[in-house]
Amino acid sequence: MNDLVDDPVGVWRRAAAGADACVLLDGFHALKHALRFGAEVPVAVTADRDAALALADELAPDVRPALQALLAEVPQATYASLVPRPHPTAVAALALRPSRGSSLARLAGASRTAPVVVLDNPRNLGNAGAVIRLAAGFGATGVVTTGTLDPWHPTVVRGGAGLHFATTVERLEPAELPAGPLFALDPDGDDIRGVRIPDDAVLAFGSERTGLSAGLRARADHLVALPMRPQVSSYNLATSVAMTLYHWSLGGAHDRL
Repeated sequence: MNDLVDDPVGVWRRAAAGADACVLLDGFHALKHALRFGAEVPVAVTADRDAALALADELAPDVRPALQALLAEVPQATYASLVPRPHPTAVAALALRPSRGSSLARLAGASRTAPVVVLDNPRNLGNAGAVIRLAAGFGATGVVTTGTLDPWHPTVVRGGAGLHFATTVERLEPAELPAGPLFALDPDGDDIRGVRIPDDAVLAFGSERTGLSAGLRARADHLVALPMRPQVSSYNLATSVAMTLYHWSLGGAHDRL
């Protein structure tokens, strides 16, 4: 056991009982990113502490001291009992989810320097995780989902590699979306290559199957379309977000020249 947690399984079960407050970090990389970006992690376990620390030496020496203090080794069977499906790195942790109030404050910032990405009624948990990973990489202000999908679902966090803590992630009703010019991605919109996306933009993406909801489309200040070869139905949701954020980032780069 580690120096800080004498009963990691007991701490785990007590923390997990407050399911709304904690989120599962599934695997070494999710825990690594969460620690890098300031997550509060009350407990972390592994079936092989030496292997996990060796992985930190190789891939993330910056968080190695935190992992050494935090990781508790438990039997493989115990580890497997704590997670929906064991991760190849045999590492798992629980982190405190940011409060809704703090998330709303960051999303609503009057001087946002990067867009907010809105996923309008997404359906696929893995796609949502990939979008959050992209948003973190581009330095977007945050990712908002509408509809029933929980953007903090363990599968989404796994798909996002723990980078929820590198941006702001929240589920909102359409009427609660943060202020800012709303750019909605739509096949009938203007070619995005001729449009400048401002830093305080709200970028809305519909699901791959149904597209944008009629209500959100009607509220858009601008409809924009990604270039696409005729007879190709659509891009993957994460690909669409990546193309749009890249276009935004180029605009900012041009401004700085």
